[in-house]
Amino acid sequence: MSFFLVFLAIVLIGATALIGTDLGAGMLRKKQARTPLERDGFKDGFDEPVASLPPVLLPVDAKPADVDQVRFALGLRGYRMDQVDQVLDDLRDQLAARNAEIESLREQLRACAAEDRT
Repeated sequence: MSFFLVFLAIVLIGATALIGTDLGAGMLRKKQARTPLERDGFKDGFDEPVASLPPVLLPVDAKPADVDQVRFALGLRGYRMDQVDQVLDDLRDQLAARNAEIESLREQLRACAAEDRT
């Protein structure tokens, strides 16, 4: 009798562990493979993250000041803040340089258009 209870406990623990893993979850629900590796049975073991926070977006006509206002949520496995800040600083500087170049080209175009009229 005790051998049967030990066997039953091992089977229940094994079934619980199998269902808790991605392998067992894949057997319970049919999920279409998204990549060729997944179709061949290879997965990275991580599920797609569930979006629980609103996305961080820049306006359509982003200005350098808009980049300064972007803030990301903190997470356990989040990005390193110093790297994100560095990328955002670089993006802000690039936007400022492009805006300055566009404005100077517009001024040149206005000057050429004014010369052609006279």
